[in-house]
Amino acid sequence: MAAEIENGPLSKGEAYIAEIEGLKTQFDVFRFMKRLTESFGMKAFMVLHLPGKTSVELSANSVITNWPAELLSIYDQQKMLSESPLLRRLRKTTVPFRYDLGEAVMRREDGRTDAVASLFTRFGLVRGAYFPVHDAAGGRGAISFAGDREAISFEEELILHLVCTHIQGRLSEIRNQDIRSTDSLTEREIDCLNWTAAGKTSAEIAEILTLSEHTVNHYLNRAAKKLNTVNRTQAVAKALRLGMIK
Repeated sequence: MAAEIENGPLSKGEAYIAEIEGLKTQFDVFRFMKRLTESFGMKAFMVLHLPGKTSVELSANSVITNWPAELLSIYDQQKMLSESPLLRRLRKTTVPFRYDLGEAVMRREDGRTDAVASLFTRFGLVRGAYFPVHDAAGGRGAISFAGDREAISFEEELILHLVCTHIQGRLSEIRNQDIRSTDSLTEREIDCLNWTAAGKTSAEIAEILTLSEHTVNHYLNRAAKKLNTVNRTQAVAKALRLGMIK
């Protein structure tokens, strides 16, 4: 991976950026972020939209993450987001910052400091860093890295800050491409995707829509191409994620 280049921080940053430019899908970004996180000795990452003041679920604001599902579920069920000192800080700054659950600034006003610290310690996520980001439309977000290694160095922070800026930009580009793909799908293509998602074969869809099986396959292949996927299964998965079909 690009992270293994040993020619100094600038070369590492350039290598990461070159790799990011080649990412085609959100899943590509997920795999890159997972490898990046591991290469820095961290355990988990999250790309998120900055939650509004009335938000109570972190999962609803998460774009991509490899946080343990159990951790995220408990965090949301116990509504730990609203009094998060990290969230308060994100709302007040646009510069990166490091954190440690043992620091005094991590005290919570709701009296659950120890409970939250215990939960994250259980999963080995006791310290890390947040990198505020924004998209071309001005929407605010952040990318976080967490683990149990020592605090990241200033050099590492510089590299990750650069990488996070480019990751946010690439995700915005991918999202815009997805929106354009959605707009270009025809009603028949969406119908065929809907029935495929319902478990119907091409022959069954043809009978339902009074089309030939060949025509149904044509619609599905064209939809897959517009959605930048390799087959109908991936096309259905992406259409579901984009909210095009239910």
